Amino acid sequence: MKYKNTGTDQVFNIVNGIILAFIFIVVAYPLIYVVSASLSSPTAIIQGRVKLLPVDFSLGGYKAVFANGAVVTGFLNSMFYMIVGTCVNVMMTVMLAYPLSRKGFYGGKAITLLLIFTMMFNAGLIPNYLLIDSLNLIDKRAVMIIPKALNVWNVMITITYFRTTIPDELLEASQVDGCTDFNFIGKIVLPLSKPILAVISLFYAVQHWNSFFDAMLYLNSEKLVPLQIVLRDILVQNQLSMDMITSLDPESISVRENLAVLLKYALIVVSSLPLLIMYPFIQKYFVKGIMIGSVKG
Repeated sequence: MKYKNTGTDQVFNIVNGIILAFIFIVVAYPLIYVVSASLSSPTAIIQGRVKLLPVDFSLGGYKAVFANGAVVTGFLNSMFYMIVGTCVNVMMTVMLAYPLSRKGFYGGKAITLLLIFTMMFNAGLIPNYLLIDSLNLIDKRAVMIIPKALNVWNVMITITYFRTTIPDELLEASQVDGCTDFNFIGKIVLPLSKPILAVISLFYAVQHWNSFFDAMLYLNSEKLVPLQIVLRDILVQNQLSMDMITSLDPESISVRENLAVLLKYALIVVSSLPLLIMYPFIQKYFVKGIMIGSVKG
């Protein structure tokens, strides 16, 4: 039976389309403007001539960003922390979540309660710093990975996904065929868990890429700091330099103002680009994984 739209349905569809189009414009325009501004000349930005498309196309902002060796070093450090950290996170999450998802695992409830306890109570900043200092992790790359090797919320989502997607009967059938637990995880569980693995990988990757506070506390060497610290230093330096107007000639002041305008937009694009590139490849798994994993088991 073919459904026929009534007049009310048509009005709803039109109104709904207008509202969604308006929301899309509100969300998309700032993003397009930032990209266009980063590709425009500083004069066009200051004069307000950049509306939607780049004006007086220029790559000066990106040249100024990557001419600074600290930006390149920070970018590579952030990529290292994100890639290595995410791999460690996913491995640890699966290793903990899978046993807890099996009903026959002895002590599973007690371990789950301990995990939930850590979500509600935290030792605080000073005890955490003293612990990391006692482990001799200060000013080392491992400090950006080991303390954040596991996220309890992601573990809970993964546990629920395993319980709803990997039935006990599948494990029993594989054991009858002589499959060990490690083979079962590697050949059956992981291939069937691509949606949830994509979801937690994105969560962990974003967490590592945006890591700022931990790096500010625990890293002292400039060669180890991530991109977020470098970007903060560059923007702060440009802001502070404006307080020294009396010591600069007008031409230098103008150059610094233009450079600050270029850096502001170019740095936003540079710092966001890796995640923007990564998201489309896992988007098809994202909705399915987060919806299944969010149902309480």
